Amino acid sequence: MHDAVKTMLNAYDCRTRDDYENAMREIIQEVALLGLWRSKFFEHAAFYGGTALRVLYGLDRYSEDLDFSMLAPSPDFRLGTYGDSLQREIRSFGFHVSFEQPTRPPERQTAIESAFLKTNTLRELMVIEADPGILKGLHPDKQLKVKIEIDTDPPPGFQTENQYLLQPIPFSVRVFALPDLFAGKLHAVLCRRWKTRVKGRDWYDLAWYVGRRTPLHLSHLEARMRQSGDYSDPSPLSRQALVDRLRDAADELDVPQARTEVERFLRDRRAVEVWSNDFFRHIADRIEVV
Repeated sequence: MHDAVKTMLNAYDCRTRDDYENAMREIIQEVALLGLWRSKFFEHAAFYGGTALRVLYGLDRYSEDLDFSMLAPSPDFRLGTYGDSLQREIRSFGFHVSFEQPTRPPERQTAIESAFLKTNTLRELMVIEADPGILKGLHPDKQLKVKIEIDTDPPPGFQTENQYLLQPIPFSVRVFALPDLFAGKLHAVLCRRWKTRVKGRDWYDLAWYVGRRTPLHLSHLEARMRQSGDYSDPSPLSRQALVDRLRDAADELDVPQARTEVERFLRDRRAVEVWSNDFFRHIADRIEVV
């Protein structure tokens, strides 16, 4: 095992297979961020989403994807430009990853560029010297995936800042400021289309923001909602209109399904025992805006 990876792994108290897989995914995510920094990616783009909260701001749940936004609309941007440098960086730390970018037909093209980092779960658990008992029963072909997405047509009005990671070496990451990260999360809560599936992680993060009294950048949320077609009123989005929408969403939330979806990303599942429709209505009332 690479010495830097061993140091990073020591920060986790891994006891179960989920613990090891979550730790390994997060280590790969952080090494990928290092590779992007070396490639000058953050001169053009910024980090956002749940993984940004996790690795830069201390969110106490694991996250699967790496989400980014261009700093300005860039329709010609392609993630594939960074594929070789990402693979090279991650492999230099002992992981055997591939960079894969799905091909979309012309009629399914969107402003979101996607790619995947993929590796064999069993092989990588052996690389990090996981407890042998954890490996029993693990399918030899199971893959660990990190999805990478970047918005090439971001709505306006957000701010970014530099944050720093010290492992595997010290480096910097350009990231959305917390009030704008909050706006992106509320857009997901109110406007994400999941049909019958509920993404409890979004609701968990909402409670995290409000619990830390993070102010919401309301005008950036409005810009996101107008771009996605979820707000068309000629008047600006008001705090009260937002609260009313969020309370309605809380009333419709399938709380048991939301709790089940998020639990595998938590070390302490007691964190969601209090969840109820009334709990999230209370959360909505406590949102502060700037």
